[in-house]
Amino acid sequence: MTTTEMYINERLDHLGIVAGVCQEIGLAAWLDVQDPGNRQQVSVGTATVAMILNGLGFSNRQLYLVPQYFANKPIEHLLGAGISADMLNDDCLGRTLDWLYAHDPTKLFAGIARSMWIRPPSLSVERTAAQVSRWGKQASQKRPWRPR
Repeated sequence: MTTTEMYINERLDHLGIVAGVCQEIGLAAWLDVQDPGNRQQVSVGTATVAMILNGLGFSNRQLYLVPQYFANKPIEHLLGAGISADMLNDDCLGRTLDWLYAHDPTKLFAGIARSMWIRPPSLSVERTAAQVSRWGKQASQKRPWRPR
């Protein structure tokens, strides 16, 4: 009795890292919470992650060619179970782009950043004042400036 095993070759390339980062920051989940009345096969969050992945490899092509780009990619590993390349059609992605535009991408980005607690680096006023006064004191004593 012979058994035949079937292997399917799918290219992951750099998309696994990008999809992992999107999953780690909770991008798709956060966007899906913003759109509770979603009636599409593919959620807004998942379609957004798909467009990010598409933009990193097939960026100068029309939306109707996105399924062709994902044809040899392990979509279920990248985007989640139950997602197939033909679900990422131009209708799905167009509706997602419309939704993103209607909800102001800048505000969405700020909301994602806030949900991750990303804060810009800030200077301490006390530290800056102490350095200025110390440098002022050194300058008044006419000492040469030396880097620390």
